[in-house]
Amino acid sequence: MLKIGDFSKLSRVSVRMLRHYDDIGLLKPAETDALTGYRYYREDQLLVMGRITALKDMGFALADIVRILEIYDDREQLDSFLLAREEELSRLSRETEYRLTLLETARKRLREEQDMSFNVTVRTIPERYAATVRMVVPRYEDEGMLWAMMAECKTPLIPAEPCMAAAEFLDKEFKEENVEIMVSMTVKGSYEDTEHVKFRTLPAVKVASCVIKGSYAQMGDATAAVVSWINENGYQVDGSMFNIYHVSPHETQNPDEYVTELCFPIA
Repeated sequence: MLKIGDFSKLSRVSVRMLRHYDDIGLLKPAETDALTGYRYYREDQLLVMGRITALKDMGFALADIVRILEIYDDREQLDSFLLAREEELSRLSRETEYRLTLLETARKRLREEQDMSFNVTVRTIPERYAATVRMVVPRYEDEGMLWAMMAECKTPLIPAEPCMAAAEFLDKEFKEENVEIMVSMTVKGSYEDTEHVKFRTLPAVKVASCVIKGSYAQMGDATAAVVSWINENGYQVDGSMFNIYHVSPHETQNPDEYVTELCFPIA
């Protein structure tokens, strides 16, 4: 048997933390002296302590570790816990990467003293024949799911010249989840509809638009500028806003090279 101090040295876990683990039922001593209150541990409890440390390093909460230790020898259940944590960390990694991009863009603007003005113009987008996918996705960031549906077409799509790739946001308000989006890509030729891809002639539309060069982090400021311009010039929004991707992540992985046209139908 090991005294708590010796067990602490061997496991590299502080005595204070070992006492806390005892209090919450995560790792109880093998014996506790009724008179002195001294805690004693078996040597084989070092293995359990190693598992606890490993799970903590993976980011599991102590309450979750208590449950995981109960099923640790069940490989299938253990794998389910690990997979769920892996998916959660992947999501957090994507969110962190997005926030880092926003911070980098903000700092770059400060360094370069970038002109934050946006040039708004009125133009009519002509009638066009397009492959479209319309569906509800979990979040706005999942727009790529719709573009991936284009692969359903058995006949390779021939882009129109010029090709207009756009995403229209159909909900009447901002939604944190279950958002409805329609993506479209102008094509030439004729094709058969698939389960998700529908070929349509989209009507001409008059828009107030603003071309943004660089990261999507500018979209909020650009949106405010376009809406303000619409109000100041006697127009009103007359339909769902959409983005035209002139240069998108499909063409480049460098956000500084993106070219996006923010469009608001107007009347």
